[in-house]
Formats: sequence, structure tokens, C-alpha cells
Amino acid sequence: MKVAVLDIKGKDTGRKVELSDSVYKIEPNNHAIYLDVKQYMAHQRQGTHKAKERAEIVGSTRKIKKQKGTGTARAGSIKSPVFRGGGRIFGPQPRSYKQKLNKNVKRLARKSALSLKNQEKAIMVVEDFSFEAPRTKEFITVLKSLGLEDKKALFVLGDSNNNVYLSSRNLKGSEVITNSELNTYKILNANNIVLLEGSLEGIEANLTK
Repeated sequence: MKVAVLDIKGKDTGRKVELSDSVYKIEPNNHAIYLDVKQYMAHQRQGTHKAKERAEIVGSTRKIKKQKGTGTARAGSIKSPVFRGGGRIFGPQPRSYKQKLNKNVKRLARKSALSLKNQEKAIMVVEDFSFEAPRTKEFITVLKSLGLEDKKALFVLGDSNNNVYLSSRNLKGSEVITNSELNTYKILNANNIVLLEGSLEGIEANLTK
């Protein structure tokens, strides 16, 4: 599959690059996508939630009312879960939400996500660029030139570029990552995927192992 290479002004450079059909034109596997996104979302959870049970509550241990003759249920402790301020029954405890997913399934999910974006014609290839200093204004100019100023765009770089990353950090709809950080959730969460030329080889190497 051949794709035209654009410059940062959105104009055709006259060059084309070959994108692997085994990465960008496969039959999408929806279940693999579901599993990979589910794992990514689960890994975003800290798992530090904690509620005190009755044994952890600090309070008096005296019997709060006599056993019989009150007309209500017997009660022996102010720490009981039935009272306000008492412990919680089976409350949340710190835990890990990590899930295991085979590497082959993750690769299949990412290739499926890229193939879906390719079907939507939401992938473009742009020649490598950089900024002399971090400037959000310059990055906005690039977005406008590519027609992405009002869309969620994911820029995939070949190597880490601090100036480009810092220039995009203040923009809510744009994200800049390297090819090694590419994942199914980020692909599907963006309206358009902008692949810089330098990232193509790394993406295909990672997904065709």
C-alpha cells in the first residue's frame, strides 16, 4: 500500500512510502481490540482505595445501651457498621488491577486498530520535522496546515523530540508519542493518526516480530 508523504504545510512532497499490508490492511479483530483496551484502562487504576472495617475504627468499646427492654435491636459497639461513623462491611482494600495479555494478542489488536483507521482514511504520513524551541504557536500552525485544528490528532514520532512534545503539551486535542509508545487505546481515541516518516520502520518492526 503506497501513501503520499506530506510536508508540514499539508502539501504533497511528490514522494510516496510503502506501508505494509500486514500491518495496515488486515481484517480487524474486534475481540483482540477489546482485550487490549480493557487491559490499558485497568492499568490506569492506582488501586489505592481503602475503607476502614470495624476493627480499624477508633472509638469507645463500651456497650452503648442495655441489652434488653429498649424495643430496638441489641447493640454492643459504636463501631458497628449499622451506625454512622462505624466500620464498613467488605469495604474496598488496596489491590492491583493489572491484567495479563499475550504479546501476540496485543500486536494483533494494534494492527487491527491501525487497519480500522486506514479504512476510515484517517492515517496520513508527514515528513519529519522539528522546532528550534518549544512553541505551541508553531504546532498549531502545523495542525491548521494539515486540517486537524478541530480534531483529536495523534502524532507518532520515530525518536523522542522534546521540542515537538512540549509544543503540543498544552493542546487538549493533540498528543505526541514515539513509535514505542503506540497502543490500541491511543490509536482508537484519536480522530486522525499522523505518522512521521521516521516512525514507519519502527512501527512495522514492532508489529511484525
